[in-house]
Amino acid sequence: MSETFLACLFSPWHQTLAALPFAWTEYEFMRTALLAILIVSPLFALVGTMVVHNRMAFFSDVLGHSALTGIAIGVLVGLADPLWAMLGFAVLLALVFSLMKLRTGVSSDTVLGVLFSSTVAFGIVILSRNGEFGKFTSYLIGDILSATPAYILQLSFFFILVAGFWSLFGNRMILVSLNPVLAKSRGVSPFWIHFFFSLLLALLVTLAIRMVGLLIISALLVLPAAAARNVTRSIRGYTFLAIVISLFSGFLGVIASYYLGTASGATIVLATAAVYVVTALAGWKMRKASL
Repeated sequence: MSETFLACLFSPWHQTLAALPFAWTEYEFMRTALLAILIVSPLFALVGTMVVHNRMAFFSDVLGHSALTGIAIGVLVGLADPLWAMLGFAVLLALVFSLMKLRTGVSSDTVLGVLFSSTVAFGIVILSRNGEFGKFTSYLIGDILSATPAYILQLSFFFILVAGFWSLFGNRMILVSLNPVLAKSRGVSPFWIHFFFSLLLALLVTLAIRMVGLLIISALLVLPAAAARNVTRSIRGYTFLAIVISLFSGFLGVIASYYLGTASGATIVLATAAVYVVTALAGWKMRKASL
């Protein structure tokens, strides 16, 4: 798509923010970053609720760090942009994890530990040849302020995909996580549900790495959902509050990073961690009051 079309598409957003009486609204990169937060925060929250519910936090961390191997593969085959290599490797990793968990009977933590150590080591070995690892450090910390309209459009299409998956398979995922045997008796395949969710998670992690960095991407998936779980009991309330927390922390983190001159992704994580502490204390008081 042309830059002119994208500029027209996002023009109302920029005009609205530019009218606000804040110094940071003068800069297009800040307005674009906040638009990216508006889209990616619900994505992290929706997927993160099931990551926490299914105890897959370690898996999301493995996916994030395995991006190094995807980048290495892209370098080996001569790709100018390693995104497609990262996506392909993430999909392969999701399939391997699902098959190993199903066929070997080994615990998930063990399988993930093997995949984590081997893939990260392979990526570092390739990328560190001739002292060239420094070229790829931007993927470690990310840079949400460098988000472009084209990148935001990609995230928007992916958000539609996630919302569609949620509406079609959300209840089945919950059933599989609660009782796999009952799910099988009702014609729901735990393997395929788990695989497609793993695939969705792999794609999200790969797409978002440029914004937040592979070192902290797992935290942005886990913290909003974990914070919401502290004070909610229903699935609907849990999901809704996770989205609210993710949006609030995202906006607060980006604006705070502007004034503090800090990395946006890490600042967002700290804001979300602060919300987690508040909800943990609130949940403790609620449980204490109910005794």
